[in-house]
Amino acid sequence: MESSSETAAPGGTSDRVLVIMAKAPRPGTVKTRLTPSLPLQAVTGFYRCLLDDTLALAQSLGGVEIAIMCPDSDVHELADLVGSGVCVVAQKGQGLAAGLTSVFAHFTQKHERRVIAFNSDSPHLPGSVLEKAFETLAVHDVVVGPTYDGGYYLVGANASHPTLFVSDGMGTSSALERLLSRLRVLELSLGFTDPFYDIDVAEDLIQLAAELQLAPARAPRTALWLKHWGDAMTQLRTGTDDR
Repeated sequence: MESSSETAAPGGTSDRVLVIMAKAPRPGTVKTRLTPSLPLQAVTGFYRCLLDDTLALAQSLGGVEIAIMCPDSDVHELADLVGSGVCVVAQKGQGLAAGLTSVFAHFTQKHERRVIAFNSDSPHLPGSVLEKAFETLAVHDVVVGPTYDGGYYLVGANASHPTLFVSDGMGTSSALERLLSRLRVLELSLGFTDPFYDIDVAEDLIQLAAELQLAPARAPRTALWLKHWGDAMTQLRTGTDDR
């Protein structure tokens, strides 16, 4: 039976679990740092494309259970969007730190599993990086995918570590260093995947548009959105805005 905080999905027997950290695509709640540069509805549509392409990336991996962790208020809306093949689970508590803690508390409790929490705004990441992350967890307690701005786009573990994530510093340029400090305190072994970038600000969006113009198949829905908003991309690149 499904509870109010979780939707069921088939499977659940894999020892590799990829959990996408997501929100329902509602205006004013997603990719808010892009709203000074683009219309609110456009940003919401953009996030929906990112999420769709991120799911497609996850589903391209073999032998991996896919799930979404989200705020409790978003469970049913996201379940309707992603369909019956993906388990959608409500996090306990508010904020990203609570969400990450919930991922490992929920998905490592049944049996020994390699669990990776992955953001919903890097669908252009090569699938080989995710495969490498799972391989890293075969020999390390934790794996981290650092971003160029001082954060991280994925984190994986084989067990739950309730004190690993705290809200202080989440979403800032010190997020990665704070995580590494707690890993040292907990004496957990650590491996890294390749540095990458997620989409937070206009400069990230410009970089993504340039890459997907050359290789749209990496994130086809997002590439189509960027093509539709071509004039807006031009304005971002030139620093003009006619709105």
